[in-house]
Amino acid sequence: MLFRVIRVHDWPTYEGWVWLDGYELNSAGDAVERRSIFVQVNGLRPAGKAPDPRLRNSRQPASRPGVAPARTVRTPR
Repeated sequence: MLFRVIRVHDWPTYEGWVWLDGYELNSAGDAVERRSIFVQVNGLRPAGKAPDPRLRNSRQPASRPGVAPARTVRTPR
């Protein structure tokens, strides 16, 4: 699953596990569903840089200026 992280919770969990809030992404990098997932940190891997929203269809509004992009990670299925 491709997942864009927007928050890492500081909730108490098992050693090496965390709760993440973010968006599941489709193959085009579009957010399709907001999710909270419980993952093992060692199982995460970076997916690379998110697509530049300015290079998309010009009819879609651009992201808010001055807001840093969220981190994107791949979670194993």
